[in-house]
Amino acid sequence: MEITFLGTASANPTPSRGVSSTVFKHEGKCWMFDCGEGTQIQLMRSQLKAARITKIFITHLHGDHLFGLPGLMCTISQGFSEPSKETVMMLYGPVGLRKYVRVNLHLSRSELSYSYVVHELVSPDEELPHDWETWHPDHDAQCDPHHPNEMHDGTNIRTDEQGRWKVTEDDNFVVWAAPLQHRIPCFGYVIHQKPVPGKLDVALLQSKGIPPGPIYGQLKSGKTVTCNGITIKPEEVVGPPRPGKKIVILGDTMDSSKMAAIATDADIMIHEATLEDEMTEVCVSRGHSTPSMAGEFARSLNIKQLVLTHFSQRYKTLSQECEEGEVSVSKLVEQAKTAFQSDNVIAAQDFLIVKVT
Repeated sequence: MEITFLGTASANPTPSRGVSSTVFKHEGKCWMFDCGEGTQIQLMRSQLKAARITKIFITHLHGDHLFGLPGLMCTISQGFSEPSKETVMMLYGPVGLRKYVRVNLHLSRSELSYSYVVHELVSPDEELPHDWETWHPDHDAQCDPHHPNEMHDGTNIRTDEQGRWKVTEDDNFVVWAAPLQHRIPCFGYVIHQKPVPGKLDVALLQSKGIPPGPIYGQLKSGKTVTCNGITIKPEEVVGPPRPGKKIVILGDTMDSSKMAAIATDADIMIHEATLEDEMTEVCVSRGHSTPSMAGEFARSLNIKQLVLTHFSQRYKTLSQECEEGEVSVSKLVEQAKTAFQSDNVIAAQDFLIVKVT
């Protein structure tokens, strides 16, 4: 289980940073979070394979988190030797994402070799900006017809009683979302791994004459097995289930507090830190966070590791030399460490891979 950063810049790409895109990889499958301009190029430069991407989650509809999506979808399509009806790309994001994808693919006459579905997270009225009605994409009345590769409308996902969105679930993970305060509707996502089987007592099995092999896997999956005339129940050799990992990936935010209900005790939190603490007023006025805001929030939720990203172009990467008057992201890391009251803070950089342990 690992996280790869494809873009860590805010606003626009630079020669040293792409814009927002992060990939979660588990057992060969890849889930992408945001897809800013040029993400497909960053993907080609990474160790990841475009064909492995099965889900894409968009935090909000600002261009530096979205403009790379149509191009990436077309690039993935070119990787198929022939059209596949079985392959379905799942997209998740705010209301408007469905129309955005349809219009881009329709106007560019782009046909895909796979199917896709867009599921939209519907924000309550109180989460919408005051001018929302002047540009709200009313997808029921105005949205273009289905694209030929669009399997169906997808789901309009609404909040539960606790104000959370249950975005998707499979055998291993549940993905939740909660609102972030930004200039337009924006979300933070939490990947929560389901409890994993306890550790297998290999020494005990070997003492019973059971050699390593498929039987070990059967026991871990909860099956009773018989070998060499001995019947072994899983509870005899498998420890209690262990809590799964929890990974928090936030979009742009000047207030992350509503994530608390789903993000507490996470193993990793990825939080933006666009500008240094000395620029708090201008940072918040633009809907963004400083390192201390990220650190204080992570500390309040008992986060184990904090990863900063979404840096202004004014900050050099860790590998670049700073000339007189220039500032490195190392300053942002130190400010976050002070607020987090822990040294377990790192600055993301393009192509950084963080192992989830």
